[in-house]
Amino acid sequence: MLLSIDSSAVTASVALTDGDNVLRNEFVNTGLTHSETLMPMIIRVMEGYDFGRLDGIAVTAGPGSFTGVRIGVATVKGLAFQHNIPCYSVSTLDTVAHAFADENAVICAVMDARRMQFYNALFRCRDGVIERLTPDRAISIEELRAELCDYDDVIVAGDGAVLCCNNIGLANCRIADPDRMYQNALYIHNVAKNISPITAKELVPVYLRLSQAERELKLKKEIKL
Repeated sequence: MLLSIDSSAVTASVALTDGDNVLRNEFVNTGLTHSETLMPMIIRVMEGYDFGRLDGIAVTAGPGSFTGVRIGVATVKGLAFQHNIPCYSVSTLDTVAHAFADENAVICAVMDARRMQFYNALFRCRDGVIERLTPDRAISIEELRAELCDYDDVIVAGDGAVLCCNNIGLANCRIADPDRMYQNALYIHNVAKNISPITAKELVPVYLRLSQAERELKLKKEIKL
């Protein structure tokens, strides 16, 4: 039995699964802060179930919003420490791709990293098998456009999908259906079952670049030198 949590960007979601059987799940895209919404969602999803019965807690540990990722990871660490539960650190982009296991296409998972950059990874879905084509990376729209030209059919998904499709200008790219566009905890268990658990102490956020505050501080230091 696995509790899965995502708060990596504008949406938040929680799912409770037993193997491939979804017991309960919630998804919100309300613009509220995850510090207000996440724990109430977890409590509702776990109603009638004891945390001690969980075999693990999985979380999208990044990439994504610095604040959102921190909230998700901190929440899972607290629950895991309290109940002595193993953790699973899942790539947010993997979660996006696993919503399309029924497609035969390349999945371009994109999250808005601002200034026309995206957190991105490419995956190939074929006959129910999902193959990762690239590592998670921060990439410009120009670099991504050059790569996607090589594929016949590309589904663009993630919270950066609309922005990407509106600016990439490629006929081979199509935007995901609204019900599968955003990262969703509903698909995390499909990723977690193929990775090894870690302890709550080992669970940390995964960032692909420095935060804006860190970048500005680094720039100030370089100017002084």
